[in-house]
Amino acid sequence: MFDINFSQALQTLAVAAVPALLGIILHEMAHGWVAERCGDPTARFMGRLTLNPLPHIDPVGLLVFGLTSLSGAFVFGWARPVPVNPRYFRNPARDMMLVALAGPLTNFLLAILFGVMLRLVLALFPPQAWLGNTVYVFALASLQAGVVINFGLGWLNLLPIPPLDGSKVLSYFLPGDMAWRYLSIERYGFVILLLLLFTGLLGYVLWPLVSGSSRMLLSLLGLH
Repeated sequence: MFDINFSQALQTLAVAAVPALLGIILHEMAHGWVAERCGDPTARFMGRLTLNPLPHIDPVGLLVFGLTSLSGAFVFGWARPVPVNPRYFRNPARDMMLVALAGPLTNFLLAILFGVMLRLVLALFPPQAWLGNTVYVFALASLQAGVVINFGLGWLNLLPIPPLDGSKVLSYFLPGDMAWRYLSIERYGFVILLLLLFTGLLGYVLWPLVSGSSRMLLSLLGLH
């Protein structure tokens, strides 16, 4: 039983690896790109506006991604946060909110892109003729995973738990003192997220959003 589960878990990891890495890297690049548009050159100076995965990899985040993939739990991981210096911003509160939104919105756009690519592959290479091809089956699985994973990354980062992006968006709409007290719980954010993950509450909250978004997109693309 262990061998079968381990084999399936490795297959899941292989299918998820490329769309997950792409989603995480472009998420962080989007933060840096928008920060630069708002006047902050820090991400470019630190070499973070690149598709090279090495500057973005966080060893612990990569390890958690691998473990959650292998365990069959909700797939979870993260990259090194892109450095942002709000002192460069022309309107610090607004610009920080825009920088925070850029990452999740990029994941939603990637989910749509993966869905469109899936639709094109199915139209150009009908399953009836290609389902016996292992490369074809793997590509379909990766494209489907790209939809789910990127919706997952987008919704995960919009959760209002500091330091996730959603907390920075929410803090923009709070009075100054309340926003500061709210963001001050960031030092506990990592522990809160791990508790939510390993108790299953994270999946319970996120899965309806992820599955609903995925089904809606695939339905709009004519993929039922």
